[in-house]
Formats: sequence, structure tokens, C-alpha cells
Amino acid sequence: MTVTAEVPPAARPRPEPAPRTPKPVRRVTMGRTLKYVLLVLFVFVVLIPVYVLIVTSFKPPADVTASTSWGLPVRWPWESVAPGGPTGFDNWTGAWTALGPALGRTFLLAIPAALISSFIGAMNGFVLSRWRFPHADIVFTFILFGMFIPYQAIMTPLVQMKTTLGLPSDISTLLMVHIIYGLPICTLIFRNYYVSIPMELMEASRMDGAGMLRTFASIVLPLSLPGFVVTIIWQFTNAWNDFLFAMFLSDTSGGPVSLALNNLAQGAQLANYGTAMAGALIASLPTLLVYIILGKYFIGGLMSGSVK
Repeated sequence: MTVTAEVPPAARPRPEPAPRTPKPVRRVTMGRTLKYVLLVLFVFVVLIPVYVLIVTSFKPPADVTASTSWGLPVRWPWESVAPGGPTGFDNWTGAWTALGPALGRTFLLAIPAALISSFIGAMNGFVLSRWRFPHADIVFTFILFGMFIPYQAIMTPLVQMKTTLGLPSDISTLLMVHIIYGLPICTLIFRNYYVSIPMELMEASRMDGAGMLRTFASIVLPLSLPGFVVTIIWQFTNAWNDFLFAMFLSDTSGGPVSLALNNLAQGAQLANYGTAMAGALIASLPTLLVYIILGKYFIGGLMSGSVK
């Protein structure tokens, strides 16, 4: 009787995997090249207005025409066409003189509006996400409804209410309006973010005797930095770039920089395009710096709240 020794599974020869079919090198190269070409084209289109702004802002008024607006300056910014005439640097000096007071007022508008609306939105989001009460979903729906109302639809009754209440045409009225109209988006962001906080933390705080405000201040608020980064950047940008509310609810002497820039551009249509271009760059510099410095935190906080 012949006994056949059984080969253990580990010692058995494994079948060789089927060779993978390599992708055609030419197809991969063409696809990558097309992608980079499209990206470069998009960047070129986006940067064209920036190029025109920068180049025109350093040109004396005599060098700015419809045919030369795309070309580089023909003289240095400190040189003038005629002795004693205006130079390219005079554009920036004139723009800063015209927009300086409005820039200070806009900081007084955008920073408090962003901070106050973010903090109130955080409290709303905490209550609507963790401290449930009857008809909480209906209340949340009505809060979100404010996001979908066009500003143009409520501008006339808003102006009438401002006139009836005797509110001033300055930054204080705009501050109140931006805080109120910033609450829906801030509440939505914080409510979605607070849903991700473990309920065990809330129960532990209750067992320790903490109430709603103590729980919010001691436990929830220190965890809310990503949400605050998103809402503060969002509200700061909206308040800084606002023009519609500023046009209807304020005046030139007490309005923000967007209103002053509009007046500067209208005056420059017959005088100096370079001053208007320099003013546009000065007015956009704060929001540009905010996105350059805090852009990655903005995207991270926004994605964190949305995914969770």
C-alpha cells in the first residue's frame, strides 16, 4: 500500500497573477497635458482683471487710454508725462486719501459683525442640536428661511422701517443688519458641527451639575474653533464687500469702503482711471489677506462641519 504525503497548503506553488495590462503611455500623457493646459487657461482668465488693475494703477492719467490699458507702463511710476505733472504713485496717494476714512469705518463694521453673528449663531446651533425642545425643527426651518430671501425683495420695507425708527445712515445701522442677516448661515454651520460632538460629554456635564450655559461655555465652546474660523471669515467677507445695504442704508460720509469706492470710480470716469484701479486694489486687500492667511483653515473647517 503506497502512502502519498500530502503537501501542506503553504508549500504548494501559488499560481502567478495574471499580468496587468499597462495603460497606454501616450493616452496618459495626453490626458495630463490637457489637464494642465486647461488649468493654465483658467488661471490666465482669472488673472487678467488683476493684471489690468495693477498695471493701470501705476500709469499717469495721460498714459491711460482704451488702446493702452493692456500694455505695460511706458514710464516708471515716479515719472510724469510733463514736469510737475501727476505720476503713477499719485494714483495710490489719491486713492488712499479718498478711501482712508471709509476703510476705518468698514473695519468697525466687518469685525464686530463677524464676531457677534458667529457667537450668536454658535449658541443657536448648540440649542438646536443638543438641547431639543418642542418644534425645534420648525424653528430651525424658519431661521434657515432667511438665507433664501433675496436682499432686493426686502430692501424697500427695510428702508421704510429704518426711516420709521429714525435709525442713522451710518455704520451702526449696517452693523445691526449684517448681524441679523448673518445668523441663518452661522446657525446652520454650527448646528451641523455640534451634531458631531459626543453626547456622552453632555451627559457627563449634567451629572457634574452643569447647566446649559455652563456646558456651552466650558465644554462646547473650546471645541468650536473650526466653526468659528468658517463663520468669521464668511461674515467678514460679506460685510466688507457689501454694497447693496450700504447704498440704501448709509451715505457717503458714514458708509463703508464699497460706497466710497463707487464714488471714486464714478469721479474717475472722466478724470483718472488709475486712481480708481488703485482704490479697487486697496479696498480688496484686507479680504485678500484674510483668505491668504486663513484660507486653509477655512476649507478645513467647512469640510469638517459638512462631513460630520
